[in-house]
Amino acid sequence: MRRKASPKDAGFLQRFFKTGPGEYGEGDRFIGIRVPETRKLAREFRDLPRHDVVALLQSPIHEERLLALIILVKAFQRGNETVRAEIYELYLAQLDRVNNWDLVDSSAPYIIGPHLLNRSCKILFRLARSKNLWHRRVAMLATFYFIRQGDFTDALRLVERLREDEHDLMHKAVGWMLREIGKRDVVVLRKFLDQHAAIMPRTMLRYAIEKLSERERQRYLQTGKA
Repeated sequence: MRRKASPKDAGFLQRFFKTGPGEYGEGDRFIGIRVPETRKLAREFRDLPRHDVVALLQSPIHEERLLALIILVKAFQRGNETVRAEIYELYLAQLDRVNNWDLVDSSAPYIIGPHLLNRSCKILFRLARSKNLWHRRVAMLATFYFIRQGDFTDALRLVERLREDEHDLMHKAVGWMLREIGKRDVVVLRKFLDQHAAIMPRTMLRYAIEKLSERERQRYLQTGKA
C-alpha cells in the first residue's frame, strides 16, 4: 500500500472526507490510494489471516481500514454460516474503526444486513440510539440488504426513529434508503411521505423523492420543511 500511495491523491482525499478540525472526519489520515486499487489489493490478499485484518482495522490510515473491510466482506460472502457468524461478531467488536461514511457504506449492508436477515434486529435499534454518528449510519445502511429482499419493515421503523437526526450525513442516509424503497414499491414510499414529508429535513426529503416525477417532487417539496 505504501508503494501505491500518492501524496497528491492523499491531499484530495483529506479534503473530500472532511478531515479538518470540527469536521466529521476530523483526524483521519490518508496516504492516497483510490478505491479500485484498494479492491485489487483485497483480491490479492483475500486470504489474509484474520489477526492481520484486525491489525489493518486498527490502523490510523483510512485506506488500510477500508482494505480490511473489503477483505471481510468478500470472506463473509464466500463463507459458511460459521464463518459468517464469526465475521459478524468481529465486525461488531471493531465497530469503532468503521468511522467514516464510505467505510460504513461498503460494509454494513454486506455483513450486518445479511447476517440479521430473519433474525432479531434489536442491535440495529440500539445502534440507532447511539451518540456515535457512524453507529447510527451502520444501523440505517444495514437495512439496505433487507430492502433489496423486498422487506421494508425494519428500514421504515428505523427511518421514523432517525428522521429527526441532526446530522446531514444521516439525512442523506435515511433519504437514500427511502428512495431505494420507492424504487421497489412507490406506493409504500408515497404513503410514508404523505405522513412525514412536512417534518422531514430538506436534504432527507430531496434524496427520498429523487426518482419520483417532477410533479410529485414539487408537491412534496412544497409541503416539506423550508
